[in-house]
Amino acid sequence: MTTDPHSNTDVRDRVRSIHHPPDIQSHWLIFTLLTMLLWGGWGLVSKPIADRLSPWQVQTISTFGLLPVIVSLAFSKNLDAGPNRPRAFAFAFSSGVVASVGNIPYYAALAGGGKAAAVTPLTALYPLVTIALAMLVLRERLNAIQGAGVAASLIALYFFNVGSDSVWLTPWLALALLPIALWGVSALLQKWAAMHGSSELATIAFLLGTIPVSLLIPFWIQMQWRLPVATWAMALAVGLLFGLGNFTLIFAYASGGKASIVTPMASLYSVVTIPLAILLLGERLTGRESLGIVLALCAAVALCYEKRSEVPNPIPKHVDSGDAE
Repeated sequence: MTTDPHSNTDVRDRVRSIHHPPDIQSHWLIFTLLTMLLWGGWGLVSKPIADRLSPWQVQTISTFGLLPVIVSLAFSKNLDAGPNRPRAFAFAFSSGVVASVGNIPYYAALAGGGKAAAVTPLTALYPLVTIALAMLVLRERLNAIQGAGVAASLIALYFFNVGSDSVWLTPWLALALLPIALWGVSALLQKWAAMHGSSELATIAFLLGTIPVSLLIPFWIQMQWRLPVATWAMALAVGLLFGLGNFTLIFAYASGGKASIVTPMASLYSVVTIPLAILLLGERLTGRESLGIVLALCAAVALCYEKRSEVPNPIPKHVDSGDAE
C-alpha cells in the first residue's frame, strides 16, 4: 500500500510544500477523507481482479492506471523544491520499486483465499517494520503508543491465524506477511526521500519506481493481453485509485493537515474496504477475524503516532507521499 495504502511516515507538522491562502487551510480533512476513500476502493477492487488474473498480471496492467497521476504531477512547480533533489528522487524511486514487488504477494494473498476485509487491514500493519528499521538504522525510539501498537499487531496476527488447519500459518497469511515486510522497507525509503525533496517529487518518483517491475514481468511471465473490457477497466482502476490516493494525500498535508492527524487517518483506509467487501463482495467474517481486524485497525493508528518532539528537523518543503500498493 501499501504506500499506501499503498506511506505514511513522520513529518514535521509545520512544514508545507504548497502555500495556500487561509481560506483553503480547512480543506485538509476533505483531502484526507478522499485518500481514505480512494485507498479503500483500491483494497476493494484488488480482490475481484486478483481472482481473475495472476498477481503478476494485476501488477503490470494496474501500473497503466498510474500514468494520469504521474503526468499531472509532472507539471507541479514544487518538483524543484528541496536541498538534495537527486537523493530524494533516488530514495523515492527505490521505494516505488520495493513497494511494487510487495504488491505481488498482496494480490496473491487475495487470490489465495484471503478476504479483502481481512487482508487489507492486516497488510496495513507495515509501519511495524518501518518502526523496527528506524530503531535499528536511525536509532529512533519507540514511544508508548507505538509500543501498544506493536503488541496489538502481534495479537492481531494470532487471531488471523488461530484455528487454521496448517501447522504454522494459513497460506494467505504467509503471503500477506511479505507485503508487510516490503511495504515497511518502502515506507522507510520514503521517509528518507521526504527529508531531501518536496512531496510532489517524492510522490512522482515513487510512482515512477513501480514501472520497472511491471515492464520486466512480461519477459519472464507469460501475459494474457486479450481480456474482457470489464477486466481491463478493473485492473486499471486498481492503479488509478492507488495513484489518486497518493495525489490527494499531498493536498491533505499541503492544505494545513498535521502529520500527526493525517497519517493515522489515512492509514485507516480499511474502514472503507471492510464494509464494502461485506456488502458488495458478499464476504463473511468469523468472530476471530473480526477481532483481528479491530486490533489491526487500532494498531495501524498507534504505529503511525508520533510525538511532536520526536519529529525530526527536516529541511523545508516535504511531506510523506503515501504507500503501498
